[in-house]
Amino acid sequence: MPPFGLYIQLFSIHGLIRGESPELGRDADTGGQVKYVVELARSLGEHPAVAQVDLITRRIQDKAVSESYNQPIESLSEKARIVRIQCGGRRYIRKELLWPHLDEFVDKTLKYIKVDAGRIPDVIHGHYADGGYVAGQLASIFGTPFLFTGHSMGRHKKTKLLSEGLSDEEINRRYFIDRRIGVEEEVLKDADRIITSTAHEIDKQYALYDNFASATFNIVPPGIDIDTFYPYYYTQLDAESESEASRQARLLLLNELNRFWVTPDKPFILALCRPDHRKNIKGLITAYAEDKELQAIANLAIFAGIRKDIGQMEENERNVLTDMLLQMDRYDLYGKLAIPKKHDFSTEVPELYRLCASSHGVFVNPALVEPFGLTLIEAASCGLPIVATNDGGPRDIIGNCRNGILIDPSDSGEIARACRDILIDRDAWDAYSRSGINGVRSHYVWKVHSDQTVDLIEKVREEMPDLGDLGLFSKQGIGFGRLLTKVNRLLITDIDNTLVGDDDSLGELLEIFSKNRDKIAWGVATGRCQRRVMEALAEHRVPPPDIVISSVGTEIYYGSELLPDKGWSQHLSYKWKPKQISETLDRLDFLYEQDGEERRDYKISYLMEDNPDYLARVHQALQERKLSYHLQFSNGQFLDIIPFRASKGKAIRYLSYKWELPLKAIMVCGDSGNDEEMLRGDTCGVVVGNYSKELDHLRGLRRMFFSKKEYAAGIIDGIKHYRFLEN
Repeated sequence: MPPFGLYIQLFSIHGLIRGESPELGRDADTGGQVKYVVELARSLGEHPAVAQVDLITRRIQDKAVSESYNQPIESLSEKARIVRIQCGGRRYIRKELLWPHLDEFVDKTLKYIKVDAGRIPDVIHGHYADGGYVAGQLASIFGTPFLFTGHSMGRHKKTKLLSEGLSDEEINRRYFIDRRIGVEEEVLKDADRIITSTAHEIDKQYALYDNFASATFNIVPPGIDIDTFYPYYYTQLDAESESEASRQARLLLLNELNRFWVTPDKPFILALCRPDHRKNIKGLITAYAEDKELQAIANLAIFAGIRKDIGQMEENERNVLTDMLLQMDRYDLYGKLAIPKKHDFSTEVPELYRLCASSHGVFVNPALVEPFGLTLIEAASCGLPIVATNDGGPRDIIGNCRNGILIDPSDSGEIARACRDILIDRDAWDAYSRSGINGVRSHYVWKVHSDQTVDLIEKVREEMPDLGDLGLFSKQGIGFGRLLTKVNRLLITDIDNTLVGDDDSLGELLEIFSKNRDKIAWGVATGRCQRRVMEALAEHRVPPPDIVISSVGTEIYYGSELLPDKGWSQHLSYKWKPKQISETLDRLDFLYEQDGEERRDYKISYLMEDNPDYLARVHQALQERKLSYHLQFSNGQFLDIIPFRASKGKAIRYLSYKWELPLKAIMVCGDSGNDEEMLRGDTCGVVVGNYSKELDHLRGLRRMFFSKKEYAAGIIDGIKHYRFLEN
């Protein structure tokens, strides 16, 4: 990657994203956002201030979809590419099912940044709520500017669905809407800028959120490729320069449409959208079916995504498409309504707009909710007048371009009248056509969009604190990812009787950490909760470590702000059933619950006498209910039940994986039996000289050093023994 210029990461996680022949309309997750982010990446990649753009999405290996979505890297241009990262298994799943896997996506993106990207991004831009979550997490890790584009927002969607009669329970079952709204609230609070396409989005969607007042908005309308979406009359004026692909696409479309229409020489009304009930295809068909004059004037063509077998599609798409066919039959629209099964977006869709314009037809977007309406500016650029919903983006588009009529999408009569008014008045049609072509070139081209976006990025970067000295991280907890991405060594130590116990050697050790900031990060691992960790360190005047592994390895935190590692929490949640464990163990009369602070999300703590029979009964009770767990009993009284994936040693191995630090590049230091599990393995193990004899049996193990020096001096001795800062 070039060292100079901006490195931009865009996150658009769901759907099927590829640079060539995008399958727009294949399902509810593969719509306008897919096209937008691909073209945004290409456009930003052409900007002279940009060195590299990575559009990061989910990698999919599924026989039901093309193998192209399994390609790790896909080049879009010299400076733009699609990067695919696997999470949540290999199969293609709808976006609502991705929520439990997004922390995995964060962790794997960290590995990509450290190993493959070659540098930390200068700005991270999340698209939709899932991309916003991942981008927000990464931005906090690296102290990087965070931009967000919602495309559509959950509160607005929930309001619409409730108004349609769906219950709260049904909406959450289908869409996990409350989880999404919660994430969007956090994104509004954390993002440095929210980029929207229209002012209407801000007023009608974002204003519904509690954190609306804390967000800063910038309106940057998207662009289109006017070399692809050129006016219909160019073909008529310069037929010789038309490409063979365009000619073939037009012929294929004509043949397909003529299969449906009895009178194919009439103008036609065109709709192009996903098969989603919010797109209000039913309302358009009803408007056409109930207006006999409109049927006499024009045919109707609805391209509702791509389909092979309606019966195999998701419930929402299946219901919409089935209802389209039923309406066709109910109103006897055979010979007048075309419902083709597929289209190639890269070649056929631009020709489809031009074909409709050549017939002096009209493009209709009757959506109930339309944040922007990319198809409207595509149609306008080809010279096609538009009829569009008066909700959202169409207001701005028609306001800027003066190229059509806004309608109430719930009023089928109004939809029909608007179509008729344009179709029967040739002077109005010509005026709308010319105005649309000129308006798009003034307001909606990609160069304008990318220039405004880069200007915004530079402004936000100027507002960010200077992270040049990694020492700032330890003071404020800002951008800990910059440190952990840069260093190639990690030292983890127990606190009591290992790190602390000798103030002189402790001071010397901390000085070593400070002088080698570019090489080594350090942390502590303990059974204490994170608050008590910080209290213990403060008591000995130890500055906040880079990493805290607390609560018997069930929690990982970074920096003085103790930012939690959500990926570790998600990892531990597998087969963890705390409610059932508590219900089971609360029945045992020899167990006494520890105070509330010791009970954590992934740690259930009791006091118990040191009695082997009691310990056996605990195991028996949990095993009878077939519960997964890991049990730790320490100091003759403390009983902790934690997930079977949890422990201090496993937390260290997780850090090794997440931050691409080989185990041999990690030193682990301890003094007692509680440290044994984390000392074992391929790390550089150090047992300090004042150790408990219960560790004697570790002598002779590979990569296990018993120092003769005590406390922090033993740690320093271990650093020298392994030549830890030299190799």
